[in-house]
Formats: sequence, structure tokens, C-alpha cells
Amino acid sequence: MALINTIREKSGWAVGAIIIGLLLFMLGGDFLYGRSSIFNKNDLTVGEIAGEKVEYDAFNATLEQAKQAFIAQQQRQPDEQAMGYLRDQAWNQTIYRIAFQQEFDRLGLKVSDEELTDMVQGNNIHPSIRQAFTDPATGQFDRNKVIDYLRNLDKLPPQAQDAFRSFEANLGPERMAAKYNNLLKLSTYVTSAEAKRFDQAQNTRATLRYLAVPYFTLSDSSVKVTDEQLQAYLDKNKGRYKVEDGRTIEYVSIPVTASVEDSAAVRKTVDELATQFASAPVDSAFVKLNSDNPTSPAYLSPADMPEKLRAQLPLQVGKVYGPYAENGTYSLFKVSGQKAGAQAAARASHILIKPEGATPEADAAAKAKAVEVLNKIKGGADFAAMARQYGTDGTTATGGDLGWFQQGRMVPEFEKAVFGANSAGLLPAPVKTSFGYHIIKITAPKTTQTYQIAAVQKSIQPTDATRDAAYQKAQALKGEATDLASFRAAVAKDKTLQKVEAKGIGRGDQAVNNLQGARQLVRWAYGVNPEGEPTEVGDVSEVFEINDQYVIAVLTGERTKGTADLASVKPEITALVRNELKAEQIIKKLNASKGTLEQIAQAYGNGAQVKTAEGVVLGQGQIPGLGNEPVAVGKAFGLKPGQKSAAFAGEQAVMIVEPVSVQPATNTTDVNTVRQQLTAQRSARTDGLTYEAIKQHANIKDNRTKFF
Repeated sequence: MALINTIREKSGWAVGAIIIGLLLFMLGGDFLYGRSSIFNKNDLTVGEIAGEKVEYDAFNATLEQAKQAFIAQQQRQPDEQAMGYLRDQAWNQTIYRIAFQQEFDRLGLKVSDEELTDMVQGNNIHPSIRQAFTDPATGQFDRNKVIDYLRNLDKLPPQAQDAFRSFEANLGPERMAAKYNNLLKLSTYVTSAEAKRFDQAQNTRATLRYLAVPYFTLSDSSVKVTDEQLQAYLDKNKGRYKVEDGRTIEYVSIPVTASVEDSAAVRKTVDELATQFASAPVDSAFVKLNSDNPTSPAYLSPADMPEKLRAQLPLQVGKVYGPYAENGTYSLFKVSGQKAGAQAAARASHILIKPEGATPEADAAAKAKAVEVLNKIKGGADFAAMARQYGTDGTTATGGDLGWFQQGRMVPEFEKAVFGANSAGLLPAPVKTSFGYHIIKITAPKTTQTYQIAAVQKSIQPTDATRDAAYQKAQALKGEATDLASFRAAVAKDKTLQKVEAKGIGRGDQAVNNLQGARQLVRWAYGVNPEGEPTEVGDVSEVFEINDQYVIAVLTGERTKGTADLASVKPEITALVRNELKAEQIIKKLNASKGTLEQIAQAYGNGAQVKTAEGVVLGQGQIPGLGNEPVAVGKAFGLKPGQKSAAFAGEQAVMIVEPVSVQPATNTTDVNTVRQQLTAQRSARTDGLTYEAIKQHANIKDNRTKFF
């Protein structure tokens, strides 16, 4: 008895530990690491907007509204990808509610109860109310029906009551936003002088000559770019390199794919099913019981059959074909009937010769070319080889093969030729359609025969043993990788593993490179690791199961919101700075010569070219044949005909421009029309620009990765 009492006294701490362990188990991982953690002291703040904290419960209520709206509209529960979009939607709504409300308050904007009543049953009915209570037959809105609906609202199902109250709650914020946006939109004004200037810029054209020395004519190795020059460029152009928070990781994915043994096991099952399928009395019932993707037996023309089944034509009623393996699935097909269909089907190949223009001469040339190629085929040339050599559409890679197709799927002239033929073979003359001239070879003549096909499909899935083997391999890698160096070393040691890098992962990203549904990996990169500490550069993740693969990652870089650091934009900036340095060399060499553009180009040497551009529009900044060169266009229109500019750095080359002639715009016939167009263009951009401006100044802190 004394011994038992001693054990009880000594083991008190052990019992307590067991109880705590059971509690933690029942509470789940969120107690330790989630939003209610007592160890890492996470609070319930989802983020901060314009100085106001966004609490989890408030945000979740907004998210739930968005989710219920999705369910009502789509008639299904949102999957993880859809939930990602809904979270973004809820977050944007929260930004709008908080940040914009401060703007409303500054301006003293209000929405009265009288306004809200007017929107539901007054003279300025909300569009949704008007649509819901308009008689489809007469197109007339009935205000009395609205009043009756409101009187009987408490008698409607709870879901209908909640939906209307949610709609009603949004009326005020919606009207407030409309007032605010209208204040900005209605302040948009275009003067007559602006309209005239815009119209003239769009209708003034010039012919110009230019000398261009493209930057690529100087080798990159001839110009050395220093980090000091790159940093100076970045400091000068900070506004062009604004970035959001980002993370960079390296990761390995170990796919869970069916093994040879798994495939063999499924094949054995399918072989057994093939025997049973042949004697099954009711094909539809057999398919329903045994197929992974059951579909009702249907009559199919050759155009709609799987290729491997089509290769067996003509098919025999009562026979089972297969199994055929394709895209990870074994398929069995049983023919249970045949009959003539409503539409004929045929198979053909073609060689399309397109005219190189819309003129009669271009059409005649295309026809002559088609006849020439047709004669070569008649003389023994291989049709497929001729299609690859002369074809001008997407069938050249397949030797012109169009496959099977039913009547009604091609242009009329082509169909008339194909379905007018009674046997396989080359048609005697090219056929003209709106696309050009077709040389046609019938590879399977028309047929109306259809077959009733019942299909049993079994997907080749990895077994639990295969999945366990992949998981153990991932765990073994995790066991070796404790930091970045050991992670890279472990991957390099195993030739079956491939390391992948993902840069600039955003807080709200749902995918990482081609890993879809990788939200848990994104959260880890931004969040808290299992030890309760923030994820830091060099940390190795746990093993994540993402779709049909196990993923292990290591955090290799962090980027904070603001101006991009030099390392992340170095390749892009290096090319720009290098071009600036090249421009200095080219300009110096060009300025050493005098004379005409041709003489300057000759003195410069290789790389300099003189060309003429016609129809250059003042207001578009484009030079035909060269591309976007706004500085060059501006300089050209600032000179008199025959006057040369000095050498200057353009977008793609160092240039000298010389206008030949300028065709001024005719007088504007209707300035008001141009003003209205410009006003509409600017007003259309107001909502988006306003939102982005307010969002930019709201000092937003997004901590959603702690919860979602």
C-alpha cells in the first residue's frame, strides 16, 4: 500500500502532463500556433487600415457575407481557390469601408433616412429593386409590390429576410460612395483648347527621315556598369520600382505518381471487367457500378469517338474494345447498337494557300501556287510533306490532317467539296474559301454511321504504399535539411530531386509557380513556424501536402513594401543603365561628323542606318517600322522640314531625326464631340484611380496570412 501511495505522489506531475497533452490534442494545432495561441501571443488583428485595426471577427463577418453571396449565385460551396478570391474581395471591401469613410467624414457626406426610403419605395428606385419588381410581360415597375413585400417581410423565410437586410445595410455605403465618386467625376473638365489640341495631335501627320544606331550594335561587354551607377539610377527612378511585400523560396516537390505496380494492378482489374462487360445484360447499369466516371451510353459518330476506338472502324455490335491507356486512365468501350445519324462525318487533310493581300493580283497568285502544289502531288509528291512546306495554317505540323469532323463545322465551300466526294482521294482542283485556296485530300469518305458506345473508365491511382513511399522520401529530405546550405546539399546528392525557385511571392497568392492551391506554403513563408517563432531566411519548412505532391521549402529572401532593393531589379536596371552608357558613346561619335544623314551614317560605320517613315502621327509617339519612340516624334514635329535634330537617346537606339514634310490637321468640325470623348475617357478612369490613391495613403498593414 505504501508503494502505491509513493507512486501516486511521485507521478502527479506525469498525470498532469498527460492531461495537458490531452487538452492540447483536443484543442488542436490552432491553440498552439493559430490565432488563439497562448505561446506566441498572436492577437486577433487581421490588419490595420488608415490607423484602424481590423479585428478577426469583423473581417470574418464580411468574408461570410461574400461566401453566402457566392453560394447563392453559383449554387455550390466555394473551393479553396474561390475562397482565396473571396478573402481578397472581403479585404478590399474592408479597405473601402474604413479608408473611404474617413474621406466621407472629412467632406461631411451623409445619407439620410429619407434618401434610403426613396431608394427602396420612392422616386429614385435602386436598380436592383426596380429589376426585381418589374413585370417581365409589361416591362412596368410596380411600386405597390415593393410596399407589399416590405409589409410581409417578417413572414418570409429567414434566408430571404437576411438577404434583404444585407441588401438594405449596403444601401447607405453604396449611396455614399456614389456621392463621393460623382464629386470627383463631375469635376472632370476638358477645355475647348485641350480638345482642339488633342484633335490636332491625332490628325497631324509627318513624313520624316531618321538615322538610328540601335543599342545592340555595341556589345554589352564593351560597357561596364558599376553598382554605384545602378543605385544612382534606382534612386532617381524610385517611383517606377514600387513593390509590395514579397518572399523568395527554394523548394522541392516529390510527386505522388502511380508506380508500375499500381498500373499493373489496375490493368488486372480492367482485364477482369472486360470479360464481365462483354456478357453484361444492362450496359448502363454495369457502367454505373464499375466506372470511375460513369456516363450514359450514347450514339457517337466517328468525329466524336476517342482516337483509339476510331482506329478500329468499322465497329462490331456487342464487342468490347480495349483496354486503352491514356492520360492515366484505362478505358473499355462496348458497342451496343448502330444506326444512321442525322449528320455525316468525314476525315480530310488540306493545304491552305493564303493570298498575300486583298487585291485581284494576290488572289490570282495564290490560286496559281495552289495549282502548282496540287500538280506536284499528282506527280507523286507526298501530301504531308507538301503541307509542311507550303501550308499556311496550324495544320502544317500534322501534315495538313484535319481529323474527323461532322457536317456543319467547316465553311460552306469546304464542306461542299468534302461531303460531295463519294470516295477517298485527292480532289482534282483547289477549292476557294474566304481563307484562301485549299488542296484537299479525303482520307475517310463521308459516313452517317453512328455507334452506341458504353464506356468504363478506371483511373490509375497511386496506392497507399506508393503515397507512403513518397512521404517517407520527403521526410528523409526534411530530416537532412536544417538550413539553406544543408537543404541544397541534400537536394544535390539525390539526382531524382529538382530544386525550384519562386521569387516575389505575395501575401495573398494562392499559387507558387505551378503549384496550385499552395496557400499553406505561402502562409508559412509569411507566418509562424511550428516552433512558434516567425519564419526567417534560412528556415526549412515542414512537409506540405499540396495536391498530389509533397513539398519542402526553404525561405531564401524577404522583400518589404516600398522601393525595390537593387538586387531584385538588377538585371532590368543593368540593361537600362548600359543603354545610357552606350548612348553616350554613340552620341559622341555621331557628333564628330557633319553633313547629310547618309554622310553621318557613313562616317559612323557599321550599325548606323538611315530610313524614311511615313504617316507618323504627332499624338501617338510611334514610328512605323521602329516602334514606340515618343521623344523622336516630339523632336521631329518641333523642327522645320529639312532641319536635323542633334543626336539623342531614344527607346531603342540613338537617333537623329529630320522631318521631310508635315501635313497639318484639318479644322476640327465638332469640338464638343471631342470634349465629350475626352471627358468620358477621364471619368471612366476616376473610380479606379481614386481607389488606388486612397489605398496608397491608407498605410495598410495586411496580416491575413496569420489566419488564412
